[in-house]
Amino acid sequence: MKRISLALLVLLSIQSFADEGMYMPFSLKKNYKDMVKSGLEMSYKKMYDTKKPSIKDAIVSLGGFCTAEIISSQGLMLTNHHCGYDAIRENSTPENDFLTDGFWAANHDEERPIPGLTASIVVEMRDVTKQVKAVLRDGMDEDERNLAIKKISTELAKEAIEGTDYDAYVESFFEGNEFYLVINEVFKDVRLVGAPPSAIGKYGGDTDNWMWTRHTGDFSMFRIYANQENKPAGFAMDNKPYTPKHHLPINIGGIEEGDFSFVMGYPGSTDRYLTSHGVENAIERDQPSRVKIRGKKLELMKEDMKASDAVRLQYASTYAQVSNYWKYFMGQSEQLKKNGVLDKKKTIEQQFSDWIKEKESKRGPKYGNVLKDMEDAHKVLDAVNPTSVYYFESVYSISVNKFMVNHFRLNMALNEEEIDEEKLKGLSEKLSASSTEFWEKFNAPTEQKLLTAMFQMYIADVPKDQLPAKMDSLVEKNGSIEKLVSEAFKNSAFTDKARYEEFIKNPTKSVLATDDLFQLNMMLLDNFQYVSRGPAINQARAKLTQANRLFIEALREMNPKKMYYPNANFTLRLTYGNILSYKAQGNDYDYYTTIEGLMEKEDPNNDEFIVPSKLKELYEAKDYGRYGKDGTLWVNFISNNDITGGNSGSPVMNSRGELIGCAFDGNWEAMSGDIAFEKDFQRTISADIRYILFVIDKYAGATHLIDEMTIVD
Repeated sequence: MKRISLALLVLLSIQSFADEGMYMPFSLKKNYKDMVKSGLEMSYKKMYDTKKPSIKDAIVSLGGFCTAEIISSQGLMLTNHHCGYDAIRENSTPENDFLTDGFWAANHDEERPIPGLTASIVVEMRDVTKQVKAVLRDGMDEDERNLAIKKISTELAKEAIEGTDYDAYVESFFEGNEFYLVINEVFKDVRLVGAPPSAIGKYGGDTDNWMWTRHTGDFSMFRIYANQENKPAGFAMDNKPYTPKHHLPINIGGIEEGDFSFVMGYPGSTDRYLTSHGVENAIERDQPSRVKIRGKKLELMKEDMKASDAVRLQYASTYAQVSNYWKYFMGQSEQLKKNGVLDKKKTIEQQFSDWIKEKESKRGPKYGNVLKDMEDAHKVLDAVNPTSVYYFESVYSISVNKFMVNHFRLNMALNEEEIDEEKLKGLSEKLSASSTEFWEKFNAPTEQKLLTAMFQMYIADVPKDQLPAKMDSLVEKNGSIEKLVSEAFKNSAFTDKARYEEFIKNPTKSVLATDDLFQLNMMLLDNFQYVSRGPAINQARAKLTQANRLFIEALREMNPKKMYYPNANFTLRLTYGNILSYKAQGNDYDYYTTIEGLMEKEDPNNDEFIVPSKLKELYEAKDYGRYGKDGTLWVNFISNNDITGGNSGSPVMNSRGELIGCAFDGNWEAMSGDIAFEKDFQRTISADIRYILFVIDKYAGATHLIDEMTIVD
């Protein structure tokens, strides 16, 4: 009786439901019955097939940071406005401000190339766990294990793509318990096609970010170009729009609560198997520090961005990125507490311990020390957490510091006993070429303010025994941190474009040796590596890695019938569920919003809630075309699909694989969802495809794009 009760408890505490789970698409056969029960009306082969065209052929990893979907036979892609934000900014000037005014290419010739942006499509994913584990031996330490995995992974990837134009790599799943070979076709000519003004694409701004209700037209459009053989190629004038194996048909018939929905995309990172020690660190130390640092950065950037349009465009992307995760960390910390995640994790750990005790002689030797090893490792790692968080969030995060770090290899080459001139030339040319983007986004007064504030926080909040030994004397010598940074900025090769260009043409050891800003940055990096990567820290990290691997292995052994899914890692996944409203904090939240709600939020004195005049005219005339319903226009909707960062831009599809929306956010009440899925609260926020088409067609007049699409009712 005790054994049955325990098994039931474990199952209830960590069981996944139809709405929970980021599943690998090639394993859909295992989920298929449940998907049909939830409302699916198509074969799983139509979603993922390596021999015939399927939906997976229309799902794109955009730049490795977002998802896009192909929606026409001419390689037209739909993604989020915030995914295209940097590309839109790069093509904006104070005179042609596409961020503010929007951009719509009237034809292919007007589409804007985006250097460096790629579009990757999965060709196949193969289970290579047996091949990888065949080279692993009992008794290997983590370094030996990692080297062996790296070697066999390289061999498997090379063999898989021999004689093709594909790229391939082997990815670890379930913390190193399984391994899969991912074969991609990577397109390198991606062009900006269209984007609404920020007043539509970013409507609600920071205020509404991570919130429901929502009224945001968060979309932008790109196109994949290929060579004459329809193969990937770098940018060329004679490239042509890519002809995909499959593009998503678009359904404008509307949705209802309870309708089946599924999402395919590339979720970036989750930590669903994190233990109570990790949750405690997140709540008490890690996230409060990140919120504090990012809040200060936002304050300083906003001051300068308000004062100058040029600076606003320079820092628009940086501000958006910092702001997004500033609010994310704030919300996650709050919801981890509100949703009792720490206690939930402790319950699972107790069940884990009880399960081991049931068969101590059998399970104890392998799993008996797992929780203790985790606790011991966290104690060591948590002690140096301030150094890691403050280095990456404050010091390293400032763009001029990142720029200098890119030159450390050059510095090493200059300090070799025998200088390799060819190597030096190659490094210099590469750095010079890549510096263009830095200088486009660089404003010296803003960088100096940011760097000063970040140094102040770093010195004030990092434990004294984790600071560089020379820090106090440096500050004392200059009189203050402000003066230290000011003096270092004055003559640095990295704070003036002309000085930098002169240096990089003929780099010398003496210039870097006497550059106070560069030397200060080197000192901070060396200190970070000394504090956070010493022998004791590396040993603790290895112990935690092994314990996590065993913990997940044991959980799967405890529940052999359960459909487990691995943490997100930017590989192709599928999540399914339903269009669904929710209740939270005494409020009933409907599953959709309309243009009336958008107009109610309008505030002409707040740049987050400005409604473009043409949108207002269309609203007043009720001119919604075929995209309206019952005299109104739906803007956003929610579903209980399981997504995270990286899924931004993912297609939300109905039971027949037709596009009904574009996912762009999650809701506040489930901000703890990356660590623990919140079944009652967790919702995906999506832009209704009818609102997207309305903006393209009626607002922008880009009917040529509508004509490309396959639209069904």
